[in-house]
Amino acid sequence: MKLAEIAASLGCELRGDPSMEITGVAGMEHASPTELTFLSNPKYAHKVKNTRAGAVLVSEPLASDANRGFGIAQLISKNPDLDMARASELFYQAPRPKAGVHPMASIAVTAKIGKNASIGAFAVVGENVTIGDNAVLHPHVVIYDGVEIGDDFLAHAHAAVREHCRIGNRVILQNGAIIGGDGFGFVKRRDGTHYKIVQAGITVIEDDVEIQTLTSVDRARFGETRVKRGAKIDSLVQVGHACVVGEDNIICAQTGLAGSSILGKNVLLAGQVGVSGHLTIHDNAVVYAQSGIGGDVEAGHVVSGSPAFEVREWLRAVTAFPKLGEMVRTLRQLEKRLAALETPHGSK
Repeated sequence: MKLAEIAASLGCELRGDPSMEITGVAGMEHASPTELTFLSNPKYAHKVKNTRAGAVLVSEPLASDANRGFGIAQLISKNPDLDMARASELFYQAPRPKAGVHPMASIAVTAKIGKNASIGAFAVVGENVTIGDNAVLHPHVVIYDGVEIGDDFLAHAHAAVREHCRIGNRVILQNGAIIGGDGFGFVKRRDGTHYKIVQAGITVIEDDVEIQTLTSVDRARFGETRVKRGAKIDSLVQVGHACVVGEDNIICAQTGLAGSSILGKNVLLAGQVGVSGHLTIHDNAVVYAQSGIGGDVEAGHVVSGSPAFEVREWLRAVTAFPKLGEMVRTLRQLEKRLAALETPHGSK
């Protein structure tokens, strides 16, 4: 594909040879002379001189003088990260299975499936299920009874949607994602054994949500667990019963939300965050990796640590932490000196 065609498709300004043939996209360290790479942060511009890439997506033009070594074609972009993602789509589209139902799939007679669906071998669709147009169910996907799913649904192998849950349009479930599994609810009897609490609620997944591999979004004990429009949930995440994941949230891997956690809009939870439940993380909050959240987080706040607190204070605290031993020794020495000064001269 000609570089000029890529520039036109992305709406980028081209600086360089428009007839250059580009065969694909790659990271800066691995790109070949026929591949496009990208630079998302101008402060790392010095790394461009070491790449073998034929062209680079940048947010602002790079100097081209020989001393700095930037003899590379450039596509000037307002958002190199986004345009690199769009460029990748010009060279790779995930294969879509042909429309139709595999003869080894099991589809209930009462199920209603829209146009242009592709349902793979050993997929199971239960009674009274409704699925919209253009659905793709890869092998071994299981849709329990009474589920409602919108258009353009994509479920990879071993994903499962439990009974009566609701899923919107353009939802993607990666391999092994479980929607609507039982919430973790038990009551202890007098003899110390556990009695299971029926989880009679559902899970609702709104439009344009993606849930990645081996993630579980539990059904509620009563009412619903809800993942709102545009949220993206990484692999190995646990969303407990009756939680609300807000619009356009990003939840990274190995995060756990205990029951009834409420997340506002545009919340970012980095990896391995633990949320204790029955609390609210308000709009636009950011929680750093491995933080423990035990109380509400105000809108727009950035927190870290376990227990988590304001990130600037946390940075000062972690900087001081390795010095605590030395500080304690110094304090003890000062205490001894002070005690010596306070002791009357000549006393034993």
